[in-house]
Amino acid sequence: MRLSSEEIEILKIIEENHKISVETIASMALCNEETVKKTIEKLEQAKIIMSYPTLIDWSKVEGQENVVAMIDVKVTPKRGVGFDEVAGRISRFPEVSSLYLMSGAYDLSITVEGKTMNQIATFVSEKLSTIENVVSTTTHFMLKKYKHDGVLFSSENEDKDRRMVVSP
Repeated sequence: MRLSSEEIEILKIIEENHKISVETIASMALCNEETVKKTIEKLEQAKIIMSYPTLIDWSKVEGQENVVAMIDVKVTPKRGVGFDEVAGRISRFPEVSSLYLMSGAYDLSITVEGKTMNQIATFVSEKLSTIENVVSTTTHFMLKKYKHDGVLFSSENEDKDRRMVVSP
């Protein structure tokens, strides 16, 4: 869908802060509030605006921590549908939070969440690797989140370099 420069400006503003008021968007995009409302509604219906996420640092909420893994998957593409069929099948698993077709050594990159490393290992061994056309997987466990969707997770105290200075 081709968008006007005004619509693109509204998208950029919303992407930066989805909680910003219609009035503020209108003043920033140099248009009226009714235009902003109609544009947002149009872009939501066209599925250009997919959702309005809230980013939560679950590691700070006791008992709610999740284990996150990035899994590289090598796939044999199917004639006529390429990677789409196997990607569609993988995306339906509730453990899968994101899935991308990639260039490079692996075809798909999957982000998976679970309560334990064992739960993710079970997902890989019993669900993912048993799918026809999945040739191999490589699993990487996330150890610490520093930045996500442009938001820094480390506090000011964690940013300080506490190493002792050693000089000759």
